[in-house]
Amino acid sequence: MKVVITGGAGFIGHNVALYFHSRGYNVAVIDSLERSSALALARLKEAEINVIKRDVGSDDISDLVIDSDYVIHAAAYVSVEESFEKPDLYIRNNVISTLRVAHLCLKMGRPLIYLSSAAVYGEPIKLPISETHPTSPTSPYGLSKLFGENIIELYSKYGLTSTILRLFNVYGPGQNEAYAGVVSKFIIEALRNKKIIIYGDGEQTRDFIHVRDVARAIELVIEKSAFNEKFNIGSGRPVSIAELAKLVKEIVCPNCKIINRPPRVGDIRHSYADITKARKVLGFEPTVTLEDGVRELVELLKAIDKTAPQDKQN
Repeated sequence: MKVVITGGAGFIGHNVALYFHSRGYNVAVIDSLERSSALALARLKEAEINVIKRDVGSDDISDLVIDSDYVIHAAAYVSVEESFEKPDLYIRNNVISTLRVAHLCLKMGRPLIYLSSAAVYGEPIKLPISETHPTSPTSPYGLSKLFGENIIELYSKYGLTSTILRLFNVYGPGQNEAYAGVVSKFIIEALRNKKIIIYGDGEQTRDFIHVRDVARAIELVIEKSAFNEKFNIGSGRPVSIAELAKLVKEIVCPNCKIINRPPRVGDIRHSYADITKARKVLGFEPTVTLEDGVRELVELLKAIDKTAPQDKQN
C-alpha cells in the first residue's frame, strides 16, 4: 500500500513518513524543502525514503497522486505569530495548496487525510473541546486551516473521500527551530541559555500530543476506513505552560531561570481536546506521556545542538 505525504520533510510530515515506512507502507514524500530541518532530512535519508522536491501549491503532483492509495496532506506554514506578520502568505500558501491537493484527489479518486489544527476553534466557549464546538479562529493561521477544511467539505459533496484530523499541540523530534512549538523552544532555551521564557502568566493550558501518536491516529483512519469524518487528535489532558516549564527545568537544568514576558497576540487562554470520538471510532489512545516525550526530545536535542553550554550554570 502506498501513501503520498505532502510536506513530508516538515516536522509532522517526516515523522509520519518514518512511522508509515516502519509499518511496511510504500511512502512517497513531497516537499518544497523551504522549511524542512536538517534533522528531518537526515532521518528521511537514513530510512532511505526518497524526497521529491515539489511545491504542492504550484507544481504538478498528479503523477504522484495517481500512483498512491492514500494522500496525507501535511504541507502548511504553521506559526501563529508569523501569520499575523504575513497573513497573505499564510492564506495563499495553506489554502491554495489544500485546494490543489483536494481537487487532484477528487479527480483521481484518491482518499485524502487532511491535517488540520485545533487553531480552527479559537477561544473555547466550552472545555474540553469536542468536534462539534463552533469554529472561530483567532489568527490568520487558524483561519487558513479552517479554509482548508471548508475546501475539503466542499469537494466531499462531489465525491471526495476524506477525513479531517484536528491536531492539538504536537511535539517531537525534527521541528524547524524557527517555527518550533513551545516544548522544543523551552528545551532549546534551557540547553543554550539556561533560562525558559513564558509569554503571559503561565496559567494558560494546552493539550500536548506526541507526533508518534499523531502518526498512529492517521494509520487508524486508514485501517478503520474512517472517512468523511472529523476527529480531534490530542492527549485529552490540559497542561499549564508553567507546568511544562517546570518539567523542562527539572529534566534539563534544575538551576534554570523561568522568565515571564507579556502575552503574545492571538494566544488562546485554555485549550484541550475531547478525544471521545477518536477513542470510540478509531480506537485511538495516546501512548507517549508528556514526561517521556520531553525526556526523549531532550536527549535528542542535546546530541545535535553543539551550541548548548551544558557544562555550566548561569
